Amino acid sequence: MAATTQPPVPADRRMPPGLRRWARLCVAVAVIAAGFGLVLSTGLGAAKTISNLGLCAAAITAAVACLLRATTLRGRLRIGWALIGLGVLSWGVGQVTAVWLETFTGSVPLPSQADIGYLGMVVLAPAGLLLLPVASQSLANRARSVLDGLMVAASLMLMAWIFVVRGLIEAGGDSTLALYVSLAYPLGDVVIVTIVVYMLALQRRGGRNFAPLALVGSGIVAFAISDIGYAYLNLTGAYRSGGVTDIGWFAGFALILLAAARPLRPLGENVESTTNLGAQPFGVLLPYVAVLAALVTSVVWYARTGQSSAVIAYTRSALILLIVGRQLLTLLENRGLTRNLETRVADRTAELYASEQRFHALVQHSSDVVTVVGVDSEVLYQSESVQRVFGYPAQVLTGRRLTSVITPEAASRLADALLSVSGRPYATTVLELTVRHRDRRLRQAEITITNLLGDPNVGGLVLNTRDISERMELQEQLVHEAYHDALTQLANRALFRERVAEALDSRATDGDVTVLFLDLDGFKEVNDSLGHLAGDMLLVQVADRLTQSVREGDVVARFGGDEFAVLIRSVLDSQDAEGVAQRIVDELQEPFRIEERDLHVRGSVGLASYAALGTATGSGEDAEQLMRNADLAMYKAKATGGSSFATYDPEMLSGLVERLELEADLRLALERGELRLHYQPTIDMLDSRVIGFEALVRWQHPTRGLISPMSFIPLAEATGLIVPLGRWVLAEACRQAMEWSEQTGQPPVKMAVNVSVRQFDRTDLVAEVLEVLTETGMPADRLCLEMTESVLMTDTEENLAQLVKLKALGITLAIDDFGTGYSSLAYLRRFPVDTLKIDRSFVERLGEQTDDTALASTIVQLGQSLGMSTVAEGIEEYGQLAALRAMGCTFAQGFYFSRPVPAADAGRLLLDSSPSVLEKR
Repeated sequence: MAATTQPPVPADRRMPPGLRRWARLCVAVAVIAAGFGLVLSTGLGAAKTISNLGLCAAAITAAVACLLRATTLRGRLRIGWALIGLGVLSWGVGQVTAVWLETFTGSVPLPSQADIGYLGMVVLAPAGLLLLPVASQSLANRARSVLDGLMVAASLMLMAWIFVVRGLIEAGGDSTLALYVSLAYPLGDVVIVTIVVYMLALQRRGGRNFAPLALVGSGIVAFAISDIGYAYLNLTGAYRSGGVTDIGWFAGFALILLAAARPLRPLGENVESTTNLGAQPFGVLLPYVAVLAALVTSVVWYARTGQSSAVIAYTRSALILLIVGRQLLTLLENRGLTRNLETRVADRTAELYASEQRFHALVQHSSDVVTVVGVDSEVLYQSESVQRVFGYPAQVLTGRRLTSVITPEAASRLADALLSVSGRPYATTVLELTVRHRDRRLRQAEITITNLLGDPNVGGLVLNTRDISERMELQEQLVHEAYHDALTQLANRALFRERVAEALDSRATDGDVTVLFLDLDGFKEVNDSLGHLAGDMLLVQVADRLTQSVREGDVVARFGGDEFAVLIRSVLDSQDAEGVAQRIVDELQEPFRIEERDLHVRGSVGLASYAALGTATGSGEDAEQLMRNADLAMYKAKATGGSSFATYDPEMLSGLVERLELEADLRLALERGELRLHYQPTIDMLDSRVIGFEALVRWQHPTRGLISPMSFIPLAEATGLIVPLGRWVLAEACRQAMEWSEQTGQPPVKMAVNVSVRQFDRTDLVAEVLEVLTETGMPADRLCLEMTESVLMTDTEENLAQLVKLKALGITLAIDDFGTGYSSLAYLRRFPVDTLKIDRSFVERLGEQTDDTALASTIVQLGQSLGMSTVAEGIEEYGQLAALRAMGCTFAQGFYFSRPVPAADAGRLLLDSSPSVLEKR
């Protein structure tokens, strides 16, 4: 197999940012430690001061780092690091005490207060180490770890006895306490180093805690070396503060600081390779190294002094017993491993045999046909599944060339594929061929060829062949369904777009491409009245008529619903597209026979040609643009009454763009504070007094200026923006009414607010109104909600329920523009309406002998009979006012009294209003 080259590992994966920062800290600490050691090694005059201050700073810094590390952890890790940090801090406090005693008393006695701090580390640090979590291990491994720890402890004890303990005991001391304190340091170091070795043996080499624990252990070993050196030099009277012995303590704190600052490895990081490579040699060799060092030390000591000691003899005996015990444990463990290995080998052998039999059965009965051939296509092995798939018995093909039993074209392609992979070991290739079944049927086959010529168990090219005929048929069917409408079998939007793009790509210099977009007029009524089945039958007949109306080569598509499209190729400046469009319109004039009914639907057709497109941007974008332009032209045809066609004009696009821009600006108008309310007064017909206002929204656009409500209210209705807009109008109108009430000291004026049908479609309208009333403090009986007659005619029961709830709040309800809709007297009786507002179209010609005068009078009488108030809108002349007064109309609005004005002007109008004042304006 050819060697594969692994891509280089990115630098940020080799060393994460946290490790890079820690590496820089290591460099800085190493430089400081080296400088500290250099000063103490040279014995400069300030070495003692530097040593004292440096050890204080190093201990406190390391302690703070450990405590900070503890705050980032949980459970046993937090407690363990906290105890280690407190132990180091205890040593630092002892060092500070020793410096203080030496500075102010001239000496540091033994024992002293400083020894309390020093010995605190001997107690706290081991406790913290033992609390650190370790990897779960078997009982045998834990027993071996205990024996390893005892071997290390005995070895260290032997060396400590030779170098320090024996001398301390022989020298005695100023007191028994002083002797015990002197002995506590080397013995405590032995205990700590033993615990470190034991914990490291239990840790996984690549685990998350191994590296920090190893650094802590190295630091404590450095401590032990300095402690032993300190004790030895004290025995000989050669110790002095600021000597090289202090370097070990400083280095120990530096290592503990680095351990606390080292970032933890992420929990999900794979450490398997590290664990397997390094854990066993470390756990096996370390105890023996310690024993060997102890034995060498004792032999050298005996050779130099010629003395012997019972302690040394007993310690050696203990080491021998521990080594024997460890070897016995290892022997027992090895025997268990051997038995386990033999069992696993037997199980694996049985598994391999079963796998071989299973593989043989799968190959023989697989739906894939497995064939092994030589480079010349001679069949070396043929699975029996070939008879089930292609009808040939396996023995018929074995020994023959495979190229001789397939078609010449397929044989040529197969030979080329075999040759292409034969020179590359383990190379693969896939090809699809047409293979003739033994019964002469043509089948589609997918063949995967793998080069196993170099495999001694195979020695050939392996062909895995499967019959994919059904899959190919299904794929063709899926492709057809993906590109055709399921109901009419016409092309769908995706295929139509591709055909338009292809037509544009292949368009001749004098050629043109035109897209027709058709939408049926009246199709929704058919669906709603006769059901979707009748609608589907109608669409199928429409598709047939379209196919008959177009020329050969034209593409007809259905986009969904009642939308169709036609692609026409023609010569520039010809009338072919218009002729097709006219034939389609004419064909749709004829009735459609659906379920013994004659249905009449018409069509609106929009045309867009490439010649009128302007600058070309690419076939794909041009296709979308043509389809979009035809859609715009169709809406133009529909706007003219339908049953006609219209040709695209650039003004249509600019109008759409302007509408989209206006919609985008309207979405931001509320946030930007561009909307304003103007207020038109409502006048009492009896005394011409202002009894209320109607709140009317205005939009002060920053660049377009004041935009008429007729321009943006329908847009808000169509896009749904009327809901937040209506909510703002309601809240602002109520707020303004309450502000006027505070200014005048009078009850709030009656405030009328228009409510859209889209707002009634929401089930939370009542809750929204109640929320506004609560927020503003507006009394419910001072609010009038105005709605058009369409509210009564759509979703009758749901809207009735909402109106009843609003009425229960105490709100006044009014029908706006009454008389222009189709509401009936029955609806007026059912709905809890208080006021009818007479549309301005009936008021304009009052005073003349017209039907409008009679209708306005009828509305006033209807309101009186139903106990409702009436409001006349659009009064501009005195004659209209006089006529309405004579009819008995209750209230009036119009320019005759006042135009809609801003809040400040409306407030003054409210203050100045008195009988006949407004009539004089």
